[in-house]
Amino acid sequence: MTIDNRPLMAVALGCALCASPALAQSTTEHTAYPPAANGEGRVTNAYATARWSENWSAPGEARKIDDPLDRLKHIRLDSDDDIYLTLAGEMRLRTNFTSNPGLVKGEHQRHDILRVTGGADLHLGEHVRLYGELSHADSSGHNIGTPSVYQENDLVVEQSFVEVTGTLGGLDLGARYGRQMFYDGSKMLVSQRDNNAIHYTQNGLRLWARGRDVRVDLFDFKPTAYGRQGTGDDRINDEIRFSGVTVGTQLPRDLLGGSKLSFDPFVWRLRRREAAWVGTVGREERVYVGAHAWGDVGPVNIDWTVNHQSGSFEDRAIDAWQVFTSQTVALGAQKGAPRIGFNFDYASGGGGNEDGPGAGKMRNAISPHGANTPFSHHLFLTASNLVELAPTLSLSPVKSVKILADYSFAWRATTNDAIYRANTRPLAGTQLSTSHKTAEMPRLQVQWNISPRVGITARYEHVFAGPALREAGYGDSDFFGTWISLRF
Repeated sequence: MTIDNRPLMAVALGCALCASPALAQSTTEHTAYPPAANGEGRVTNAYATARWSENWSAPGEARKIDDPLDRLKHIRLDSDDDIYLTLAGEMRLRTNFTSNPGLVKGEHQRHDILRVTGGADLHLGEHVRLYGELSHADSSGHNIGTPSVYQENDLVVEQSFVEVTGTLGGLDLGARYGRQMFYDGSKMLVSQRDNNAIHYTQNGLRLWARGRDVRVDLFDFKPTAYGRQGTGDDRINDEIRFSGVTVGTQLPRDLLGGSKLSFDPFVWRLRRREAAWVGTVGREERVYVGAHAWGDVGPVNIDWTVNHQSGSFEDRAIDAWQVFTSQTVALGAQKGAPRIGFNFDYASGGGGNEDGPGAGKMRNAISPHGANTPFSHHLFLTASNLVELAPTLSLSPVKSVKILADYSFAWRATTNDAIYRANTRPLAGTQLSTSHKTAEMPRLQVQWNISPRVGITARYEHVFAGPALREAGYGDSDFFGTWISLRF
């Protein structure tokens, strides 16, 4: 796999030298940055979406395991246990049922999707690791058309990287180079898009330095352009480049009378050589300046992100905003108490439907590679020209079951622009509507974690099309999805 980021290799080499055993002997007191906040995803019941973020460094006998599959998590390859291999795998079976696909009256769609993934994590001593992951996706069903390469693919190298880490002066230093998942920030901005069978991955270099309360992450990536027939037709998409820096901080625990909050400012750049708006395809460069604040303040949990986007699309200036907020409060002191709250999301619009010499500023916000399913599993909404408000409720009637419910109201931020779907393409005709209101959507999800390895999820959504959709010929639709995940 060829990565077109050679200028950064000198930095990677420097980080590798810093991770050498000699430097790792530093006598400076060392306290690690909280793993749940280090930008590599949370680990729940020992398992994570990015399997490399799991920690299986303890040998099996130290973990007192009695499960044969768990013996695959730490396979000794030398007598000192300095070299060991961790194997991981997942099989997910998913069925989606949609009435009136695309919000257009017509025959229903049933989409059956299979994902099979296998990974190997080789640790070569304390400071070097090699990770590889293969995935297969298969699609069948009724009225599904031609599935995307993310839903049907013979075989892909989903991830493949080398990582070098060490400590110096009380800091954890690291470099990861190759194909990898990246979601250091709000899922509304950067996500592995687990809704797909094949995850969204990046190619390039990530560097970090982490202390007790502060971390710095730098990255320079190009996304993977998957083929359909096997590993030989996957390539790096040179038309898109995503780079930047995130500075993570742990706020004082006595703030606001007691809290556990992370505050992560960031400056990112997204370059797209073939960005498409209306009938124009051209070079677009966006600079994101923003911050992500998240964590707990007593019984209140927050997840807030604000960013401003500047730059240019061809000869037009970009001036766009996004605000994503989620807040809940626990109705009781016991663990698993019901929580109520609301989500509020705003993404500016305007300009994406303009073309020609008289076109003004581009005010359409976009996310680098954010998740779209939080807006709708129908995928007719994305974080551009959108205002959404949703009261939420979550409860756990028994320990292994979690119920999530919300009722979403969606509007266009401006009526001078279209409604944009998940691929940032406009819904045809919606730019002609004079109405703000897009839709109302009741949503219900039930998750049953049968064991750490086995989980079942069922989700229902209904779209009550609002005037902005109906005036363009769109209507109501139901979505029902259920999936079971088996992993080790």
